[in-house]
Amino acid sequence: MSRPSILVAGVGNIFLGDDGFGVAVARRLLGRPQPACVRVVDFGIQGIDLAYALLEPYEVVVLADVVQRNSAPGTIHVLDLADEAARPPGRSPEAHGLVPTRAIEMARMLGARIPRLVLVGCEPASFGRPQEGEFGLTPAVAAAVDAAAETIEALIAGPIPAAPHA
Repeated sequence: MSRPSILVAGVGNIFLGDDGFGVAVARRLLGRPQPACVRVVDFGIQGIDLAYALLEPYEVVVLADVVQRNSAPGTIHVLDLADEAARPPGRSPEAHGLVPTRAIEMARMLGARIPRLVLVGCEPASFGRPQEGEFGLTPAVAAAVDAAAETIEALIAGPIPAAPHA
């Protein structure tokens, strides 16, 4: 059997309201059949595990997470993270303590090569009350989980792009 060449990584904290979006998307995808070339993982808040997983030679990495882009809650955004212009101004493409971008930076420092990195993100509505959090997604973000899963399935169904030349 061949090694998976696409990693779909769901990240986020289920105890901080809409921050659990990436986890919900990963769980939805894990409940559906995926091609043999795809590995879907619910990393939750385990950034170090994500960093080490990125050391595997994946051709494409798709992150599912929340992303604040000043749009309506539940809006799905697909960002090519190789394109610096796609990142939200002055912020990493995330809005919580996990900081998947640091996990990616750590993996690259350890020698990871990620030819294509895509974020399928959702505009959050709420992370819960400060110091208390909140369990569960808001209705707008919960309604976006299926759309995000379908978006990811469409991305991975397409041809895998060649690695950029150095």
